[in-house]
Amino acid sequence: MILTHAVTRGVAEGTVTAVYRRWTRSRVRPGDTLTTAWGVVRIESVTPVDPSAITDADAAEAGERSARALLASLRGPADAPVFRIGVGWGGEDPRHALSAETDLTPEQLADIAARLARLDRRVRHSPWTHEVLRAVAAHPGLRAADLAELLGREKDELKLDIRKLKNLGLTHSLDVGYRISPRGAAYLASLGT
Repeated sequence: MILTHAVTRGVAEGTVTAVYRRWTRSRVRPGDTLTTAWGVVRIESVTPVDPSAITDADAAEAGERSARALLASLRGPADAPVFRIGVGWGGEDPRHALSAETDLTPEQLADIAARLARLDRRVRHSPWTHEVLRAVAAHPGLRAADLAELLGREKDELKLDIRKLKNLGLTHSLDVGYRISPRGAAYLASLGT
């Protein structure tokens, strides 16, 4: 489930406690978490609701100005069920602290190398992780499309791969493009790169 920046900021500030989705079946469960740019959002409840019973007060808890606006924002087949997803703040994004690490132990370096090797093995094309890390380090802020062209890759596939590196604390997403994190720079430095 994707949440807008406004919604995740509202969850972090405590002003948004629910979101509504029109799905053929629920895509999240209570106890799930979503890691967003603002931090971790917890899924607290998932309840099918009658769309005609949604009130302006329900819309307000979802950060919408009215029930009409909330209903107009729902995507998906008109006959699909509507779900109320109760959400709560789960804390800061743990990737921030991870990406700030610079004094990496030999064990941490070995763990990063092993994780990158696993990512490289999961693809049909040639290993990509180190090439992408080096390209991000060499071209901070370069648009994803330009970075993909530079690497001879498809843009959307590359963006997914960079997200995998971000999950390891090795890169940061910028408003435009990416940059290597302090942890990523320390890892590359350990390779003599």
